[in-house]
Amino acid sequence: MSTLPASVRLALWATYAYAGHVDLSEAVRRALPDLDFVDGALEPLQLWADLGEQVVCVALPRPGQIATMPLSDGELTKAATVAGECVFVPALGGALVPTIDVFGPEGDTGWQATWQRFDAAPVPVHQLAALDAREIDRSLRAHVLDLTQELNSLDVTPWAGSSLRQEADDRSAVTTWGLPPGLPAPSLRAIILAGTLAAAAEFGLEQPPSLDVTSHARRERLLRDLLAVAETALAGAATAAAQSIAGLRHTRS
Repeated sequence: MSTLPASVRLALWATYAYAGHVDLSEAVRRALPDLDFVDGALEPLQLWADLGEQVVCVALPRPGQIATMPLSDGELTKAATVAGECVFVPALGGALVPTIDVFGPEGDTGWQATWQRFDAAPVPVHQLAALDAREIDRSLRAHVLDLTQELNSLDVTPWAGSSLRQEADDRSAVTTWGLPPGLPAPSLRAIILAGTLAAAAEFGLEQPPSLDVTSHARRERLLRDLLAVAETALAGAATAAAQSIAGLRHTRS
């Protein structure tokens, strides 16, 4: 499956369809080619398009990290936090949250995504306009530099002599696969960097302890911090890119 969250890809492709570049059903298919079955996304996306929505945004919330979420009655925030992602429409208000899981009998399984619709408040224009891909990229790079220095101060190489280094590289190899063409260069750079860092941080957090207790706890804290910052940056960069696709902001190559 793609390293980039399904909601990032769906938001960009749906906005690409809203701009008239492809049919909406084709956009959903091209956004999620790694899934065997997708349900619940097309109808609300089409309804929002018919009502005049121009852009689809993305949020990647975690417990205690919901700054990128639109305001709602709490049910949306709860579901999106469990899923770790959602898309939302800022002008009309409304959101979709995916449940991605395996289906089928043993030996003949596939991946499916079921999208559930939730109410949400519209998002003020100035809040989205404040997102700047260049600033997101600069801030993320500065944070990574500081974090890398802290990780290096642990003076450990837990993956030395194992296959984990290659596995980490494979997992975090974010490319333009699954993204629509013509994204503004600053947004694309920020999306690739943030997606790469988020995937690498998640992979690191999945590994069993191989350090002393104190060092492991510190390393886990640093990786969780990196994951939070990277996902916030990824959501912001993707939303900025969607606004550019929709023609709602001027961008330079």
